[in-house]
Amino acid sequence: MLEFLTNELFWWHWIIFGLILLIAEIFTGTFLMLGLAIGAIVVGIADIILLLSLNIELLVWSIVSVIAIIILFKYFRNHKSDSSGQSNYAIGIKGVVEEPIDANGRGKVKFNTPILGNTIWHATAKEDIPLLANVKIVNVKGQLIEVEKI
Repeated sequence: MLEFLTNELFWWHWIIFGLILLIAEIFTGTFLMLGLAIGAIVVGIADIILLLSLNIELLVWSIVSVIAIIILFKYFRNHKSDSSGQSNYAIGIKGVVEEPIDANGRGKVKFNTPILGNTIWHATAKEDIPLLANVKIVNVKGQLIEVEKI
């Protein structure tokens, strides 16, 4: 079998193998098949230029595939927040008071950027904040945002 592969495996076999892996990647979406496909296509191109033996082709495919997979996972991984709060990313966002806020009472604040899908939120503050005052978020307590005057 190895002799058959050595004599009958051409550069275009690697290219077709790479394309099949690319098609498989469309259905998996894991970047694993994409790395293997990149390796196979690189081996196919290298085989055109250098006329490699089967052992060298397999070695190059392994090395290039591992490097491609590492690069893909490094740059395209899902960067998750390491904070524990559900909306800590919203701390510091600025908004305008739409309904006055009494000290330790509630009012409404409108933000330019949506926070968890909404631009208008119920807010509380430790001091009185008048209508149309500029505020920023200092704390998030579930569905209630604590703000302070800027």
